[in-house]
Amino acid sequence: MTAAIETEGLRKSYGKNQALRGVDLHVPAGTVLGVLGRNGAGKTTTVRILSTLLTPDAGRATVTGLDVVRDQARVRRRIGLAGQYAAVDEDLTGRENLVLLGKLLHLGRRTAKARAVELLTQFDLTDAADRQARTYSGGMRRRLDLASCLISRPPVIFLDEPTTGLDPSSRSALWAAIRAEAAAGATVLLTTQYLEEADKLADRIVVIDGGKVVAEGSPDELKRTVGGEWLEIVVADHCRAGQAREILAAEGGDAVAAEAEGARVRAPVPGGVGGIGRVAARLDAAGIAVLDFALRRPSLDDVFFAITASGAEATMTSNSSTSNGSPPHTATPKTATPNTVTSNGREFVA
Repeated sequence: MTAAIETEGLRKSYGKNQALRGVDLHVPAGTVLGVLGRNGAGKTTTVRILSTLLTPDAGRATVTGLDVVRDQARVRRRIGLAGQYAAVDEDLTGRENLVLLGKLLHLGRRTAKARAVELLTQFDLTDAADRQARTYSGGMRRRLDLASCLISRPPVIFLDEPTTGLDPSSRSALWAAIRAEAAAGATVLLTTQYLEEADKLADRIVVIDGGKVVAEGSPDELKRTVGGEWLEIVVADHCRAGQAREILAAEGGDAVAAEAEGARVRAPVPGGVGGIGRVAARLDAAGIAVLDFALRRPSLDDVFFAITASGAEATMTSNSSTSNGSPPHTATPKTATPNTVTSNGREFVA
């Protein structure tokens, strides 16, 4: 497929700190790429280079076939960017913000007004459309900023942790908007600390660690790198967890893989559905009361933790194999810092 976004050997340093150490990306047109990584991994630096706000020290990057260094003005006309801080004019109303930006992007007065109405409705801002943005809550400002990013229907959209600070309802609205843009043919590059968000939205995911891509694949491919399904049991009496572990190990034929942690016992799925049934029968026969009995699949939390927790920099591909999955770990959102934002090819200071 034709690449809408492509980088090769992308490098960037700030003094002695190497933010990027050879990032390679290939994002087919009309797809959503989720970019995951720990704080300081290089996600935002990558986005800022691709949106022409930074110049790379080495390597190359293209957006819709245009070089981000040599063709900056043309690139900016073809992208929308929502940075980590909302870039809205607080003295203008929500409607005025959108209409003004539409006019600056040469949509024409009538088209800009019509598009503003569409976006205000889409992001549930209609009731507040004619209030000054200074009266908006943080979540409302964020939604207005995201609406601004989409006003000219750019073919490529960069979203740098777009849902940080949003309530569940606002986050769902944004997810719907991203899906709609992708369905209409837009290419979206999304950085996020919410792994559920990447799982729900991204066609493919890359994990950046230490300024390098250390894993890449579809969500399902990456989940398979940390093992298959496992059976997880929570016993009512933690003193009997060891006995439950022995039952799991016996049915699964793998005493090493069955683990006990407090009252929770887990192991790779023992012999398919039949094995699960036998485990349940043996627990019942042994008089072991169970509070929870569930089949679990690895999540992106597991993938993220397995790849980045140790800080290892060895490249990990989607067909590599590691240990069996473990309970989810949640990444800590990073603190955003003000930056310059290019929205629909125009540069603003947030």
